[in-house]
Amino acid sequence: MLAPVTHILPLTTILRERVLPLSGTVNVRLNQRVNASDVVASARWAREHVVLDVARKLGLSTAAADRIIRCKEGDELAPGALVASAGGLFPREVRAPRDGRVVVVGGGRVLLEVGEATLDLRAGLPGTVVQVVPERGVVIKTAGALIQGVWGNGRIETGLMFNMMEQPDSILDAGRLDVSLRGHVLLAGMVRDADTLRAAAELPVRGLIISSLNPSLAALALQMRYPILVMEGFSRQPMNSAAYRLLTTNAKRETAVNAEIFDRYSGARPEAIIPLPVAAEPAPPNETETFAPNQTVRLRAAPYFGTVATLARIRPGLTTLPSGLRAPAADVRLEAGEEILVPLANLEVVG
Repeated sequence: MLAPVTHILPLTTILRERVLPLSGTVNVRLNQRVNASDVVASARWAREHVVLDVARKLGLSTAAADRIIRCKEGDELAPGALVASAGGLFPREVRAPRDGRVVVVGGGRVLLEVGEATLDLRAGLPGTVVQVVPERGVVIKTAGALIQGVWGNGRIETGLMFNMMEQPDSILDAGRLDVSLRGHVLLAGMVRDADTLRAAAELPVRGLIISSLNPSLAALALQMRYPILVMEGFSRQPMNSAAYRLLTTNAKRETAVNAEIFDRYSGARPEAIIPLPVAAEPAPPNETETFAPNQTVRLRAAPYFGTVATLARIRPGLTTLPSGLRAPAADVRLEAGEEILVPLANLEVVG
């Protein structure tokens, strides 16, 4: 049976494709070294379009209107720029209502893109560009520790990681944040109140890696300009032991936090990457796994949600669960030594 996989790895080769959702310009070259916050590609897009119907406004045929239009495709127009004028006893004009770019000219009309904005695509991790995707983006490779979470607010940043967790169920509150933490990525526990997120923004920090987030703070977290990586979910959940050990032992290292939105279709996940020096390229992570004895697994349902355990044995066929349902199941061994019966649907492989 195929198993869902969460990567919590002390050393691996990481390949990430970073592409724009529309055509643009790639700003880096093959084999170039990039930092997590570097803009590797950018695109311009318009929030809306405006049609200037020159023929109708000036009372002309489409062919006559086309002859007097003074702009062409690709021209940048300022507000009030002359688009077309017709002579006569009472000269008539058509001018650009707003600044914009001419997209199409023809049929007696001019189509403008207005409210233009620039979309910048950041690398998301430090590494080397190993492939350029023309007009769309790049593929970047690096080596280091990889720790994936369950939710992110869509921001990317990098900085020195500072550990504020004494134990996996630590709580972060605003009173613990002071100016000495400015510019750091903070490894913290549970966040329960809005003041904590706002205090981190005022410093400002370079990012938060937290165990869990009060569900009422999700909308506010999306507004924060620094990345927020949630490891467990929206409740009072301590950080799982595998992630806690790996992150705390790598404190004071440069850490890239890519808190991108989870996308089950593309496989994109919010994650932290800690670049590490290597003598030889380590093996890449397995993107798919099948359940097997001795695997490290994490439980995905109460009362052991988030607990890391070892898969002791897979039971053959279907097993009758305490609820009365029959389903594929396994015996898993908790870190304290106790064995419990768990449906395979409530397990994910950690590795």
